[in-house]
Amino acid sequence: MFGAAIGLSALLMASSTAFTVLKLVGAAYLVFTGIQMLLSRSRPIADISARGGETSLRKVFWQGALTNVLNPKVALFFLAFLPQFVDVTSEHKALAFLLLGAIFIFNGMLWCLAIAAFAAKAASRIRQSEGLIGWINRALGGLFVYLGIRVAMLETR
Repeated sequence: MFGAAIGLSALLMASSTAFTVLKLVGAAYLVFTGIQMLLSRSRPIADISARGGETSLRKVFWQGALTNVLNPKVALFFLAFLPQFVDVTSEHKALAFLLLGAIFIFNGMLWCLAIAAFAAKAASRIRQSEGLIGWINRALGGLFVYLGIRVAMLETR
């Protein structure tokens, strides 16, 4: 949202090269994450937690931030959607843009918290199942690799 407010979205929209570079870096990140999941050893989550293998909240935050930064569609969405609600005659267009983006992010955060609460309840049922966790990692890892390859091969413009 901040990148869109300072004009990075416009740069991605205007420059096919910048869009392609960001798209390829994002695709590489998807493939990398998928391969990591495919190669991970499946262990029960309770076993990982007992050995201190939990992922820190900081790492989870930066993984999510990197995913959004490397997704050019997020920037283009903000560029296409938010300006419709900013008054053309306003003196503080960037501030209005940032405020609308903050409202969007707040609403998205509420939605994501609801999904996280549901996922935590569902996860409590599968925590002890080593086989199920392994299958989930393989399925999602394969999906990430597939999507990364598809994104990399998409034609731009």
